[in-house]
Amino acid sequence: MEGAERHTPEKLEEIRKLVIETLKTVYDPEIPVDIYELGLVYDLDISPVGRVDIRMTLTSPGCPVAEVLPREVELRVASIEGVSGVALELVWDPPWTPDRMSEAARLELNL
Repeated sequence: MEGAERHTPEKLEEIRKLVIETLKTVYDPEIPVDIYELGLVYDLDISPVGRVDIRMTLTSPGCPVAEVLPREVELRVASIEGVSGVALELVWDPPWTPDRMSEAARLELNL
């Protein structure tokens, strides 16, 4: 990425919004709520050249989609215009709990 074009702060904010919109299209197959509203995305950082670093978890280490969901996230985010690369780190600490869900997710699940 050396020599890659640096994005303006406005473009980076646009990319951030598109990344979040994209994350909201990825669902845990066992829960009818997207991974962003579930609170599975712990951190999202976008470098000046458009590299997106994502720290996320799953609802449990034994999650049946542990092999495919992170790859799906990487592919969808990588397809966003202005994204130069994606680095996804799957973490287990802190462990996910329902307390991480957004208010929208709680309403969707009647919690």
